[in-house]
Amino acid sequence: MREALFVKQNSKKWQHYDSMQQANPDEVANQFIEITNDLAYSKTFYPNSKTTAYLNGLASKLHQSVYKNKKEKSNRFIHFWKTELPLIFLQHRKQVFYALAFFLISCAIGALSAKYDDTFVRLIMGDGYVNMTNENIAKGDPFGVYKQSNEFMMFMQIGVNNIYVALYTFVLGIIFSFGSIVSLFRNGVILGSFQYFFFSKGLGFQSVLVIWIHGTLEISAIVLAGAAGLILGNSLLFPKTYTRMASVLKGAKDGLKIVIGLIPIFIVAAFFESFVTRHTEMPVWLSMFILLSSAAFIIWYVFIYPIKIYNKQAILN
Repeated sequence: MREALFVKQNSKKWQHYDSMQQANPDEVANQFIEITNDLAYSKTFYPNSKTTAYLNGLASKLHQSVYKNKKEKSNRFIHFWKTELPLIFLQHRKQVFYALAFFLISCAIGALSAKYDDTFVRLIMGDGYVNMTNENIAKGDPFGVYKQSNEFMMFMQIGVNNIYVALYTFVLGIIFSFGSIVSLFRNGVILGSFQYFFFSKGLGFQSVLVIWIHGTLEISAIVLAGAAGLILGNSLLFPKTYTRMASVLKGAKDGLKIVIGLIPIFIVAAFFESFVTRHTEMPVWLSMFILLSSAAFIIWYVFIYPIKIYNKQAILN
């Protein structure tokens, strides 16, 4: 590539990095990686040019910024939840939407399969669970399964299991994103067939009021874990201007941050499932309040709030 073309393709990016006054440490680190990649290319093909000298100076400037920000601030924990994680959701919003689309399609497949194949629910949920639920329905307590275990033990088991599922779904993304898609498909089919089972028994609305008290947060978090897996897989498939190794490391870092960020959501969901969902006699308004509040939080934190943060930072910069 001729030097003029190289400069033309990258000059806007360099000027942007050079003029930025404020940036979080992770963003500065990513910029430093990009500039050092460009510098290495320039040194190879244009060793004595002004372009190389400029990039060398810019790399030094960014290196100093990285070093300056190396010491963690006391509010690093707050910064992660308040700024860093929402911006990751915004940066990778396509993967979030793709994960949601895969999951919803899988749910539809599960529901349709259960509708047209009487044995499908038993295949997915197991004979033991279906028989137990049918017995509970006959007793007039269709959601009695949530009342069988000790609250605290149930909370611990569900919380640990959900976090494991999220990590598993994320790590599978390294298989070119396909692994995470398979995990989303599996969970979607299970949910679709499970939900259809109750609708087929005339308990559709009641099941929504009970199951989605905890399911709103739990299922949303699983979808986001799938998105984290897609981020990891796409970083391997589409490195863009990064080296493939640098791209995978960046994708793994962003994806892992999402999974870590989901842990409190899984904990709250496990609390709801263990301590709240079992109270199937609760008023409809209370169930709806918990359900809708959970949905509103997810929509706000994942989709709306990140845009506000981004716009605010754009004004400051």
